[in-house]
Amino acid sequence: MSIITLLTDFGISDEYVGLMKGVILAITPSVVIVDITHQIDPQDIVQAAYTIKSSYRYFPTKTVHLIVVDPGVGGDRDIIAVQVMGHFFMAPDNGVLTLLYDEGKIDSIVRIDNSTFFLKSVSQTFHGRDIIAPVGAHIANGVPLNTLGSEIGLTDIIRLKDLSARISPQGELIGKIVSIDRFGNLITNIDSKQLLEYAQSAQDGKPQIRIGDNVVNGISPAYESADQQSALAIIGSRGYLEVAVYKGSAKRYFNVEKGDLVKVTI
Repeated sequence: MSIITLLTDFGISDEYVGLMKGVILAITPSVVIVDITHQIDPQDIVQAAYTIKSSYRYFPTKTVHLIVVDPGVGGDRDIIAVQVMGHFFMAPDNGVLTLLYDEGKIDSIVRIDNSTFFLKSVSQTFHGRDIIAPVGAHIANGVPLNTLGSEIGLTDIIRLKDLSARISPQGELIGKIVSIDRFGNLITNIDSKQLLEYAQSAQDGKPQIRIGDNVVNGISPAYESADQQSALAIIGSRGYLEVAVYKGSAKRYFNVEKGDLVKVTI
């Protein structure tokens, strides 16, 4: 059984997702298609990068993951396919796969340029339907990556910069909000390993999480550890530091947006 996942910023009010699925099923009718999400904020490559990194490992190896968050569609950016950790990823070469490059040994990176595997007519505005969907379906059917285009190296692809949290000259661990879920939870780019290492390198004490002028003390084991409508910090299911409000919205509570800074001190 072959599996293809879809992760896009298309939303569900238009026909775009359905058409990608139609193209896939016309090529490989028995494939299982899984929607990771189509609610990535429009053109938000960073949000998509963190979402695919935290999602792919829950699927079987040989799954084909199609990521279409593509503000440069129709321009001179390439489309690439990457095989890493037994999974296949296909996306625009705009940095959306950056966080996967350090996950393990990369078996292959291919610039998709063999139009034999595209739809006959390719729109300048919908490469998800006309290139990524059909090529992804052929990968799911077992077509080797090296037949789909030219093999390239890590130095040939686009990588996003400054995705990870950093230590400031003042000794603060500084991250940012990379996603806000429908519950209003603030998902940061401070991963649990990085937070643990920071805490171990500092003096004994509870981490203090600062968002603007607000401070949350310590890391809670569960949402209900705080009083209703009170803020807390927690390691979320993705393995990253989150700031939440028990039975409320941290987005409204702190009046913040994606990209706002989150600082940790001990």
